[in-house]
Amino acid sequence: MAKWEDVESILPYLPLILRSSSSSSSSSSSFALFWPPRALESLKALALGPDVSRVASGEVLFDAILDLRDSLGLSQHPLAHAAADGFALFFDEVKTLCLSSPVTSLLRPRIVVVRLMSRMDARVWFGEIVPTLARLLLQLPSLLEAHYQKSDEVFGKEKAGLRVLGSQEAGIVFLSQELIGALLACALFCLFPTSNRDAKLLPAINFDYLFANLYPNARQSQEQKVRCLIHYFERISLSTPTGFVSFERKVIPLQRSSSGISYPEADDWRISKASLCQFKVLSAGLIEDQQDEALEVDFANEYLGGGALHRGCVQILGKNLSFRFSHAVCRKRKPMDRNCGSRAF
Repeated sequence: MAKWEDVESILPYLPLILRSSSSSSSSSSSFALFWPPRALESLKALALGPDVSRVASGEVLFDAILDLRDSLGLSQHPLAHAAADGFALFFDEVKTLCLSSPVTSLLRPRIVVVRLMSRMDARVWFGEIVPTLARLLLQLPSLLEAHYQKSDEVFGKEKAGLRVLGSQEAGIVFLSQELIGALLACALFCLFPTSNRDAKLLPAINFDYLFANLYPNARQSQEQKVRCLIHYFERISLSTPTGFVSFERKVIPLQRSSSGISYPEADDWRISKASLCQFKVLSAGLIEDQQDEALEVDFANEYLGGGALHRGCVQILGKNLSFRFSHAVCRKRKPMDRNCGSRAF
């Protein structure tokens, strides 16, 4: 028996439909999650490989994504401009206009052939990885049902299921790595509804802008972000991960609570007589190379992960770089709203 409020909070942001055995006013409810029929058939075709689905290129993959979105009622919310070009540029061999000369600095328009993924890697991607990801997506409803069931069995009244954490709400979420992989596959195929995310101050999660910003001339950092995620999907397709990941948000109350702790105002810092502890400032080097008890100051984006799913790559040592290499952290972008100074993850 899953906690109904957890399911209810996240359902508007999932591409699934729900059937429940009791009303939403109940504190708990048995339920079943499903793909809509048209989406189910499309995913089954993708799972059978390119001989059936005909998805053997980035251009056709994007068409399949549009078809899936249409089957989910998402076509009224268009994807990022140039997303189709980005998918084609990464997975296919495309011709593009280059203005620079390879010999001189003169602007000399010329047509060049660009291929970011090799033909051999593309054959593996469309022949093996995409069908495996489609099969993983077919399991998403059962993975979520098992997730909520397990959450109730292990944590009882304590909330640990996937849910939207609202403003000033502390909480912890435990997710299996397999479920994380399925949710990230949803993001790759741009299947998450986006119409209500801004109202809840939730960051972007679909990968359309990530690919759109590859076109027409991708910065190396943008290309490598996509390669990093593609490698992740290749890894989980070869071997299903079996571990678990926890995300916890800690909140300092904005208003003084019974514990006497509250988020300090600017004047509190100005008039404070408390002494700072002894510390040493290092202006150079990498956080991972420092000795124990080192801390890194990160002037963070208010959204977890910052602009990593767009063109973000400003902080060389900061959050955005480590965010890209921790794919499970991408999942944090779904349940966590905009950050502020009183919250920590």
